[in-house]
Amino acid sequence: MPNTEKVTQAIDGLLDRVLAERRLVGAAVLIHRDGRPFYSKAIGFADREAGQPMRPDTVFRLASMTKPIVSATTLACAEAGLLSIEDEVTRFLPDFRPKTLDGNEAKITIRHLLTHTAGLAYGFLQPGESPYRAAGISDGIDRSGISLAENMRRLGGLPLYFQPGTAWLYSLATDVLGAVLEQASGQSLPALVQDRITRPLGMTDSAFIAAAPERLAAAYADAAAPGGEPRRMTEPFALPQAEAGTVYFSPARATDAGAYPSGGAGMVGTASDYMRFLEAIRLGGAPILQPASAAALVADAIPDLGIGPTDPGWGFGLGVSHLRDPAPSGTKQKAGSWAWGGVYGTSFWVDPESGISAIALTNTSLEGCNGLFTKEIVAAAYPD
Repeated sequence: MPNTEKVTQAIDGLLDRVLAERRLVGAAVLIHRDGRPFYSKAIGFADREAGQPMRPDTVFRLASMTKPIVSATTLACAEAGLLSIEDEVTRFLPDFRPKTLDGNEAKITIRHLLTHTAGLAYGFLQPGESPYRAAGISDGIDRSGISLAENMRRLGGLPLYFQPGTAWLYSLATDVLGAVLEQASGQSLPALVQDRITRPLGMTDSAFIAAAPERLAAAYADAAAPGGEPRRMTEPFALPQAEAGTVYFSPARATDAGAYPSGGAGMVGTASDYMRFLEAIRLGGAPILQPASAAALVADAIPDLGIGPTDPGWGFGLGVSHLRDPAPSGTKQKAGSWAWGGVYGTSFWVDPESGISAIALTNTSLEGCNGLFTKEIVAAAYPD
């Protein structure tokens, strides 16, 4: 059997199975090989209760898949001379001066923000009583009712978890980066991203507010008990995690023009739009970045640090994870692959050596972003 047919059957079988097992409500999967469409399928429901089927042009809440786009925007601004990634954050946000745990001043650079080595954190990743939650800091997923400037003020008032540059911790760094970009450019973050990334690439459905809410997928969470149906998210919705804190969702944020633009989690988009972005970076950056910037975005930027025991073999670039060594995780992806996902149930990976660019957008959290499905879809995309 040709590899193409074998891979197609493997992915089809996986998608049929995850629906039958009620692990996902719906998904849109798009895979390119060597720049050409290889696999495209929409399964399940965009809105289960309304009987609305998933479509290739369904719009999803991208959540943290926003981060690579904002990172690319940062590099585009650096190319234009608006900033340097070695600049200290205080050049643009003079009042953002969080201290280390011992009370000393810390120098945070834009590079630290891009690489998540600034010493910041996320409230939903903190087990127990979160200091971020107690301080009223938004993770960019809820509708907090506060401005970006106010969120930065609150965040800057808490101590860092470590000296910048000495460790990696997934964090609100890209929200801080969004505030930096607004000051450096004189534009709002949505306008800047549109000018530098989405308009040049023709990403017509990608923005911080869903322009076509009738095509926006409903949001679901994993079943409360094994074998149950995924739960439709209410407004708001709290999802406790087994080994971390609680994720506080507000699905209506995607249509709320009053919510601050979260550089780390605020965008919506389609699979085809996001593929335009991935392919632009894979092929050298045009028309949004120069080749050196595109290469820096996905290269290992923290070779002396790791990104945690749950991701063996992976490092981090300037906005995406970077696969150093496939062996520890047992993945079929080749070294040099880069990837990321979003907490609403989205993920992607690009394997330059294999010529694969793949997107799996689901409307089910957490299965679609860090559940078994994310490993199964990778395995199915490679012939034995």
